[in-house]
Amino acid sequence: MEIRDMGTDAQGRELNFITLRSKSGLSAVVSNYGAHLISLLVPGKDGQPVDVCLGYDDLDGYRRHRGYLGATVGRYCNRIGGAAFSLNGKEYKLYPNDGANTLHGGREGFDKKTWAYEVAESGGSVTFSYHSPDGEEGYPGNLDVKVSYTLKEPGSLEIKYMARSDQDTVINLTNHSYFNLAGSGNIRNHTLMVWAGSVTVTTPDLIPTGASLPVEGTPYDLRSPRLLSEALDVRGRNDMFDRAKGFDINYVLHGEGQREAAVLALPDSGLVMRVITDQPGIQVYSGQGLNNAGRGGVTYGPYSGIALETQHLPDSVRHAHFPDTTLRVGDTFQSTTIYQFEVDA
Repeated sequence: MEIRDMGTDAQGRELNFITLRSKSGLSAVVSNYGAHLISLLVPGKDGQPVDVCLGYDDLDGYRRHRGYLGATVGRYCNRIGGAAFSLNGKEYKLYPNDGANTLHGGREGFDKKTWAYEVAESGGSVTFSYHSPDGEEGYPGNLDVKVSYTLKEPGSLEIKYMARSDQDTVINLTNHSYFNLAGSGNIRNHTLMVWAGSVTVTTPDLIPTGASLPVEGTPYDLRSPRLLSEALDVRGRNDMFDRAKGFDINYVLHGEGQREAAVLALPDSGLVMRVITDQPGIQVYSGQGLNNAGRGGVTYGPYSGIALETQHLPDSVRHAHFPDTTLRVGDTFQSTTIYQFEVDA
């Protein structure tokens, strides 16, 4: 395990990059700035490590850019329409940082905060903690959040979330890593499968209408592995897909409890990533908005990586028939997502 000093925040608190390693060769770099996943090295078919996550060399990149690369997103990931919601008969106003809507926590979400942290003696796990005060970004309740990253054998990264509040509040947490199993280039030669039969219908500004759309016959049909180059080139069959120029949509996952949600694969190398979660949805974003300098001076252009964000459905606070995102006093929010890697023979 290695801890690197990466400077200080505005209050003079030390910011670090923390490297976790497993016996099987998996290694992850995380940071107490935004509880980010900075890097994830996975052994490929030839045993050589591949960095499958997009990221930056230093903290300046994470401060400057809005792409949320590797970020822990909260208090409420994805979008809330109209930058407001009602809870227990009271309306709460939020900061509109995405047109008239709130995106990924508001003006300064969890991805911009300095987190406390503890490293396990084994060196294979770190737990970040953050206290979000009552009223931060407009949300009610003093919220205490923990996010742990743990490397597990033979080749998995587990992310666990836990939160408690002293008032009824709402919560929706995710990790916003962008994956590219080749470690460079784009994702067009990857295949993707998502265990879902429908997506949430959205308005042009990506706010759910409350309706769902069966994926059959649409560009969103990923019920079997599909080459992303073929999927991304589809036009004229769905207005949402055409407007987004690719995937930027929430899939309503089959089943409940811990189960496989998606499978990303790179046939050229045999590398496979399975996404396992207990959440009801997964936001698939094909990275068409990327356009900035990344790690090692490489420019991340459109489709350089794909985000697979396990979460509750977006804008659930305004749709009573969506799974509830209310966290009641005395209850504990808990969730686990696992990225599991293997190499096909």
